[in-house]
Amino acid sequence: QSTVCEKIMELLGQNEVERRQRKVLILSQDSFYRVLTPEQKAKALKGQYNFDHPDAFDNDLMHTTLKNIVEGKTVEVPTYDFVTHSRLAETTVVYPADVVLFEGILVFYNQDIRDMFHLRLFVDTDSDVRLSRRVLRDMKRGRDLEQILTQYTTFVKPAFEEFCLPTKKYADVIIPRGVDNMVAINLIVQHIQDILNGDICKWQRGAMNGHGRTYKRPFPEQTESSSVLAAGKRSHLESSSRPH
Repeated sequence: QSTVCEKIMELLGQNEVERRQRKVLILSQDSFYRVLTPEQKAKALKGQYNFDHPDAFDNDLMHTTLKNIVEGKTVEVPTYDFVTHSRLAETTVVYPADVVLFEGILVFYNQDIRDMFHLRLFVDTDSDVRLSRRVLRDMKRGRDLEQILTQYTTFVKPAFEEFCLPTKKYADVIIPRGVDNMVAINLIVQHIQDILNGDICKWQRGAMNGHGRTYKRPFPEQTESSSVLAAGKRSHLESSSRPH
């Protein structure tokens, strides 16, 4: 899902814009992993902690942060170190944007968070591709192959089947083949461009006073599975996919 979001940012030309002036930004659920106890961290270093379980995330902090973003506030997002399994003291400052791509493996699981989004995307990738990407990623983080495969079979795959896959039913759009599906990605990019060019949610970037304008024109009537954030203040798109 992160690869899809990065591709969307690239096609929109937002990567070339200074962070404070971006109209579109990416926020990752991974930033909201809970602070582990010493016992949990010891298990994590051995590959024996389940990071793919819903309880692994600080959902209260996630909800509060998203709510503040909806209200047009500048927020500080936690920085997580995946090598040491620790939340760092440093935070990432996130400035108000017109569209936020919120990505993660379990972003549809919590209803309070799920209901905040205007459009829900599920990136559907082949299981072999998911595994190969995970192996390459975790080896770069200094983990050995045996630990990676054990963690995958013990935690990742069962958690996907129990927690992630059932949330697919909440998606408004399913994107097969992930970043290789340029037809679907181009449609999403066009949708974002329509939002930005249509003055749907223009913000006064100069003052940064935390208050946004209301829509100049409303969205079409929403269905049960597609809700506008903050009573129509801002549109957020979400990308959720298989474990990465």
